[in-house]
Amino acid sequence: MNAIVVMLLGLAGLALGYLFYSKFIAEKIFRLDPEFRTPAHEFEDGTDFVPTNRYVLWGHHFTSVAGAAPIVGPAIAVIWGWLPAFLWVILGTVFFAGIHDAGAIWASVRNRARSVGSLTGDVVGKRARSIFMIVIFLLLLMVNAVFAVVIAGLMMDFPSSVVPVWGAIAVALVIGQLIYRRKASLMLVSVIGVVALYALIGIGPSIPLQMPDVVMGVPGNALWILILFGYAAAASLLPVWMLLQPRDYINGLQLFIGLIILYAAVLFSNPTILAPMFNTNLPAGTPSMIPLLFVTIACGAISGFHGLVSSGTSSKQLDKETDVRFVGYFGAVGEGMLALAAILTATAGFASFGDWQAMYSAFGQGGVNAFVEGGAYIISNGIGLPETTAATLLTVMAALFAGTTMDTGLRLQRYIFQEWGEIYHQEWLKKPAIATLLAVGSCLILAFGAGGADGSGGMIIWPLFGTTNQLLAGLTLLVVTVMLVRLGRPMWYTLAPLIFVVVMTLWALLSQLRSFYEQGNYFLLVLDIVVLIASILVALECASALKRLRGEASKPS
Repeated sequence: MNAIVVMLLGLAGLALGYLFYSKFIAEKIFRLDPEFRTPAHEFEDGTDFVPTNRYVLWGHHFTSVAGAAPIVGPAIAVIWGWLPAFLWVILGTVFFAGIHDAGAIWASVRNRARSVGSLTGDVVGKRARSIFMIVIFLLLLMVNAVFAVVIAGLMMDFPSSVVPVWGAIAVALVIGQLIYRRKASLMLVSVIGVVALYALIGIGPSIPLQMPDVVMGVPGNALWILILFGYAAAASLLPVWMLLQPRDYINGLQLFIGLIILYAAVLFSNPTILAPMFNTNLPAGTPSMIPLLFVTIACGAISGFHGLVSSGTSSKQLDKETDVRFVGYFGAVGEGMLALAAILTATAGFASFGDWQAMYSAFGQGGVNAFVEGGAYIISNGIGLPETTAATLLTVMAALFAGTTMDTGLRLQRYIFQEWGEIYHQEWLKKPAIATLLAVGSCLILAFGAGGADGSGGMIIWPLFGTTNQLLAGLTLLVVTVMLVRLGRPMWYTLAPLIFVVVMTLWALLSQLRSFYEQGNYFLLVLDIVVLIASILVALECASALKRLRGEASKPS
């Protein structure tokens, strides 16, 4: 199959979804009001609540939700064939992720920018809130612990990425000062930031900084993990305009430039997709495509983590309610474009079908390596960029997005502790510094307590990320659906995705339950049972809340 045809069909589908479906949702379902006073203005504090230009906020939202997951998930899922992954990414982005992300921002903005977990208590019930908060905490624990491992691994394997990865932080600090202190033109600042970032990427291969395998008895990757958490803790306490916003904005621009380079390389190199449309010769041990496809590709189709970002940081920075469409829905479209690129690189970025089979000789292989190696191959053949430089470019893309997700994730975990303090009337827990220490401490306990000296503990529970993440997506859609019913608006646009996601999550959890039992992995077996029970409770709460509200609506006034 010609990769250009697949690329053009995918981009056309995403564009049509944003131009028409998102417009319908914004105007007819959410009925976004340009005069509504958003929490960013109502509670403006210069730290967390900051009215923000929609392009800058889109950059924050997009890069926070993107991370490494829309690369890893699709680049693993193509083992079942490129067509199922392609269809789920495009249809999932248009009909699931877009309305999920925009809906979470809208729901939060209409409720004083509270997180979707916190406002569940008002919208659905206290039992649902308790389940939601636990699931959120577990998911953030996974994301923060695992992304630290991913970034550390990339910097250990690709030392040419170290200078641009850390240099991007300095660039972001300068950009923040130029935008908010100097009131510089956004266009000028954007050009300066992008030029500086790509200059660092160009310098990276000339100044590779290799962390020793062991430093004073500490493994090199573990030292990177400790450094990353130290940085993330400091970043989570800084005002959003100082580092988080400008870092995410510049990263968003460089991703789009990177995607343009990658898509242009596909046009010029005209590669053939070597992976089968449906793979009937699966390696031994590969699980069934249904339902696992729908939890393997989460980010890039629909992801519960997006609801945390939407209601955790993005809603606190929204200048106008009408910006929900651009920030939330178009943010999901941007991630869909990244997932599409991952599919193309993981299926067409090989010299032969044998090379592709070697990469996908077992389930779970591919991921970031397939994206970097396949993308570098296509870029080198398409536009003549040396493969080493192309690999550095793609590695930095993956590391920077994992880093921005980790930045936001730790701040969100801090918010969870603070919201617990508010719910249970514990003033000490509401203090930002204490909440941050607890957030970092819990991640490090998982990383080093479960993983040992190399700090890879998060990887132990990572197999449950997909199902836990999709459970969270179902919970978020539940909150949005209940709000729509209360307002007397059509609910099927959120209820249909909700039902699909919950059914597939329950199915996947049952499939994993059997797999963990057969493997004798009783730790994951117990955790799977916990998440399964939570999923069932969510389904019951969903049915109960909607039945109650429909009954109230049918009573004569």
